[in-house]
Amino acid sequence: MLPRLFATRDDLLPLIIRCTVGLVILPHGLQKLLGWFGGHGPAATIEAFQQWFGLPMTVTALVIAAESFGALSLILGFATRLCAASIGLVMIGAITMVTGRWGFFMNWYNEQGRGEGFEYHLLVLGMVAVLILDGGGRYSVDRWVSGRLKNEPG
Repeated sequence: MLPRLFATRDDLLPLIIRCTVGLVILPHGLQKLLGWFGGHGPAATIEAFQQWFGLPMTVTALVIAAESFGALSLILGFATRLCAASIGLVMIGAITMVTGRWGFFMNWYNEQGRGEGFEYHLLVLGMVAVLILDGGGRYSVDRWVSGRLKNEPG
């Protein structure tokens, strides 16, 4: 099981995808984790998610972890499949709890009383699907770990 988690090919495409997803998701996580980029930090995020969505503190903590530590791990290519899956679950949650009701399209024209659609989340889901299937690719910690696991005796 462990070797499969880290297995990956020496391919550039997962590198590009994981860095793109990580760099896009990380600021959202840092808003929630540290209050950066106009965010409100963990206490306010936990309170808001409980009030708005009825999410327990542990689920919100997992969302914060996926968007911050998971995104950073994607950039590094560490536990790529696990981190990509966790970000994918966050995107599914966002679609089902928030953006799904507004339809497919983003709110480009700032229509009054209308939120954002789920097209962004669908793009992220497609990208994390590739990472779940292919792993971290070139220049990833996963590739290094995979090589070490192959060289273990036994």
